[in-house]
Amino acid sequence: MKHFLRVVTHFFLFLYCKLLWRVLKFVVRKFTGRCELQRICYNNKHGARRTLKIESSLRYSKNELLQSALSIHPDKVERTIDNIMTLKRINPDTNPQLGISLQASLLQIVGYRSLVVEVEKLRREPYDCENAEHEDMLMKFFFFWSPDTSLNGRISKQWCEIGFQGSDPKTDFRGMGLLGLHNLLYFAEHDKATALQMLNDSLQPKHNEINKPEWEQKNLDKAIGYSFAIVGINITDLAYSLLVSGALKTHLYNVAPEMPSLPHFQQTFCYLMQEFHRFWIEEDPSDIMEFNRVRSKFHRRVLRQLKNPDMALCPHFSASDLHLVNL
Repeated sequence: MKHFLRVVTHFFLFLYCKLLWRVLKFVVRKFTGRCELQRICYNNKHGARRTLKIESSLRYSKNELLQSALSIHPDKVERTIDNIMTLKRINPDTNPQLGISLQASLLQIVGYRSLVVEVEKLRREPYDCENAEHEDMLMKFFFFWSPDTSLNGRISKQWCEIGFQGSDPKTDFRGMGLLGLHNLLYFAEHDKATALQMLNDSLQPKHNEINKPEWEQKNLDKAIGYSFAIVGINITDLAYSLLVSGALKTHLYNVAPEMPSLPHFQQTFCYLMQEFHRFWIEEDPSDIMEFNRVRSKFHRRVLRQLKNPDMALCPHFSASDLHLVNL
């Protein structure tokens, strides 16, 4: 009986709050002369603060047109905005900025959905050693690190030198498919100096050398000792989980002026690789067996950062081709 009364109480409390919210929205609109979408656009700067609120407003609207705006094709954004302006009885001539703001935010929202689909497609595509394009990407990744070294064979222990688990790297891509290879190659090509330094650090043993200067001894104490390529695939999994959970909306709505694209996601991966490298050194694990603990702690830290609506996870490129700015 007590449980029943508690359920009934919560139900009526929910209805009361919902009714109160609608009444409040009605009063605010009458008082300000602006609907909720107008207030959001005019009171919030471009980026996650505005787009997240617009997304929430559309999702919880009772109107089907507003709800459907979240899943439209990018080509229909302008027409949808016209329909929204008509529905809300807003004159576009006297409110030109509203249409511009709504368009930017809607493109970010539908672009994020499209990005999830694109990333998922890459993740689901398995590495195929019979596919010439796949093999070319893999060979390009190998020779990036050792341009003057010849590969002994398709199956070779040389793959372990750049951080794969065994002599056939294709087995390591099973979890993340082609997405892992795309990300690793992007990192190598777009932030070469950092990637080379990380690989070099990852190959260092964890020990002191008495003949080294004190500052070098300290660096050796903090040496990495992990499998570079495997960590890259694992961080790809972390970036993927942040994307599909929606946690990356804060970041991508801040860095993508309109539609987030695959390069935005790949630059996020670069940032996570760089930051995980630093975090691993700070944590100073005793060996690679602590990887899951450190990774989980790093994941929680990134999630906390993304709760800040102004957060942007920008890689420390010397010159970013997307000109991302940490807001």
